[in-house]
Amino acid sequence: MNILKEEQSFTEEQEVTAAEQEPINEAGAAEAQAEEIADQAQDELARLKAEAEEQQQRYVRAQADFDNFRRRTQKEKEELAKYASMKLVTELVPVIDNFERAMATVPDGAEAESFSKGIQMIFRQLETVMNNEGLTAMESVGQPFNPEFHQAIMQVESDEYEEGIVVEEVQKGYMLKDKVLRPAMVKVSS
Repeated sequence: MNILKEEQSFTEEQEVTAAEQEPINEAGAAEAQAEEIADQAQDELARLKAEAEEQQQRYVRAQADFDNFRRRTQKEKEELAKYASMKLVTELVPVIDNFERAMATVPDGAEAESFSKGIQMIFRQLETVMNNEGLTAMESVGQPFNPEFHQAIMQVESDEYEEGIVVEEVQKGYMLKDKVLRPAMVKVSS
């Protein structure tokens, strides 16, 4: 019987020890679970921070793109207003050329003088209107040849000018404000 009592007491001790360890295991498991939840929360927080940073960068890029678009649109609008009359002026340049040709071939006689004065007055009026729009004639003769402003139609020998200088202007060139409207057709010394 003694043996039975000892076994019984040993079994009771084991049960007590197991019962005492059970809360310790549960506490450890709860702590491990809490740590795991904290780790998951940290991971989620890091992911959300990265996402927020990415969204911030997208916002900054979109704002910069919008600012660039606004500036570009404003510049295009200003340029459009500046050169709005370009088409009309381009169509009127040949009219100026014809006026100049007509004034160069005025017939002689009494009526010719009044005709010539009338043509010259109309030409000056047209020239004033065109100058008010920003049209200016290029001065080419004696200037170095520049392909941005001149269109060379031939090269000629010249004692008066050195090589690469415009000798004669066959057709006037025009600038509209700061843009070449029509390059001057010129003869260049060789």
